[in-house]
Amino acid sequence: MDLNTYFENLKGQRVLVLGLGVSNRPLVRLLLQHGIQVVGCDKTPREALDEELLELERQGLELHLGEGYLQDLQGDVAFRTPGLHPLTPELCTLRSSGCRITSEMEAFFQVCPCSIIGITGSDGKTTTTTLISEMLKHACYTVWIGGNIGTPLLDKADEMKPDHKVVVELSSFQLMDLHYSPHIAVVTNLTPNHLDVHRDMEEYIEAKTHIFTHQQEGDILIVNEDNDITHDFRAVGQRKSFSRQREATAYLKDGRIFLHGEPVLEQTDILLPGIHNVENYMTAILAVDGLVSAEDIRHVAKNFGGVEHRIELVRIKDGVRFYNDSIASSPNRTIAGLRSFEEKVILIAGGYDKKLEFDALGEEIVRSVKRLICTGATGAKIAEATRNAPDYAVGQPEILMIDDFYDAVHQAAAGAQEGDVVLLSPAGPAFDRFKNFMVRGKEFKKTVMEL
Repeated sequence: MDLNTYFENLKGQRVLVLGLGVSNRPLVRLLLQHGIQVVGCDKTPREALDEELLELERQGLELHLGEGYLQDLQGDVAFRTPGLHPLTPELCTLRSSGCRITSEMEAFFQVCPCSIIGITGSDGKTTTTTLISEMLKHACYTVWIGGNIGTPLLDKADEMKPDHKVVVELSSFQLMDLHYSPHIAVVTNLTPNHLDVHRDMEEYIEAKTHIFTHQQEGDILIVNEDNDITHDFRAVGQRKSFSRQREATAYLKDGRIFLHGEPVLEQTDILLPGIHNVENYMTAILAVDGLVSAEDIRHVAKNFGGVEHRIELVRIKDGVRFYNDSIASSPNRTIAGLRSFEEKVILIAGGYDKKLEFDALGEEIVRSVKRLICTGATGAKIAEATRNAPDYAVGQPEILMIDDFYDAVHQAAAGAQEGDVVLLSPAGPAFDRFKNFMVRGKEFKKTVMEL
C-alpha cells in the first residue's frame, strides 16, 4: 500500500490524533491535505499552543485540549502518541466503542516501500542506529533514519524507493501495540527501564519483543548473547548474536571484532570511548552484514566521533575535560559511561525518578568516581546507594548534594584539577528540570562554555 492509498482509505472517517508533539504533526498535515476530519487531542492548554498548531487549526484541525483531553472522545480511528499507554482507560473505552487504535509508526510500516532495519533495547539504541546508517551511507545506499531518534518518517514515505534503506529506532512505547516487525530486528540489550510507565518489567520485556514477533521466514533477529534476557530470544527467521564473552556470529577476542570467525575491526580503530561502544559496533556490524564492506565499517570506526549528548567532549579547560552524557537516563547507561574512562571522574548525577534501583550504580560510583555531585529528583537516592555500597568509605568518593543544576556544574568545575574528567551522566530522564535530555545537555554545554 502506498502513502496516498493509505490516506484515501481514511476518507469519510473521523480521525483522532492523540498527542500533538513532534512525531504526530506531519501526520496531522497529511490527514488535512487529504480532506480527512481530524481531531487533535493534547493536554496543552490553548494559551500555551505554539504557532504551528494554531496554523493547523486554521487549516481545519479540530482541537480538544487541556487536562481532560482524552475524555468524551468519539472517532473511527485514533493515532496514539508513543508516551500514551495503550491500556489507558480512555483508550480502552475508545477501543470498546469500535475505534481502531493505531500509530504514526504503524502507518509507516504499512506504507514503507523499502527494507527496514529496526533497533530497540535499553541502552545504545541511538548510537547503534546512527552507526548502521553511517555504514550504509558510506556503502552508497540512500538511507532514511528516524523514529524514536526524533525524526518522523511517515511524510517521507512517498520519496522512498525499493532499493533505499530505512534505519529506525524503536522505543518500548512505540512497540507496545505495533503489529509489524522490521526485516532486520536488533535488540541491543534489556535491563530495567521506564518502570514509571510500564506496569512491571514483564510488560517492558514483552513490548520489546514486538520488534521481532511479527517477523517472517527470511527476516533476521540480532541479539546480545551476553544479556540475561535477550540471549533467550528466538524468532522464525535467522538469528544472529554478538558477545564480548564467547564466540557468536560477531564477537570480541584479543582486541579485535570477528564476524563469522573472520577479523573485521580492531578495537583500537574505534574512535568512540568505552567497551559499551565496542558492543554497539558489533551490533551494527551484524545489522549491515552482507550489505557493506569491511572497509566501510573501518572507515566509520576511525571517523565517527559520536552522537550529541552521548559521552560528548564539550571542552578542555585548564587541563580539565568536560563530557556531556545527558542521554544517560538509566543507571546502566551511567555505569557504561563511567567505565569509558580509565581515571576516576567527577560525576554529576540525578534526574527524573523512573522508580529504578540504584544499588549497582552506587557500587560502580565507589569504584569509578572521586567526587559525586548529586542533583535532581533522584540525587538523594543515588547518594544513599553510594553510601550503602559494600566498599564505600567516608569521603571515597566525596558526596555533595546540590539542588540547583547550574550550581552543580559550577561546583564540579570549581573542584576539578588539571587532568580531571567532569562527566554529566544523570542516570535518569530530564523531566524533573528540563523538557528532555537534549535541553539538559545543551544547558550543560552552555554552562561549561561560559566557565
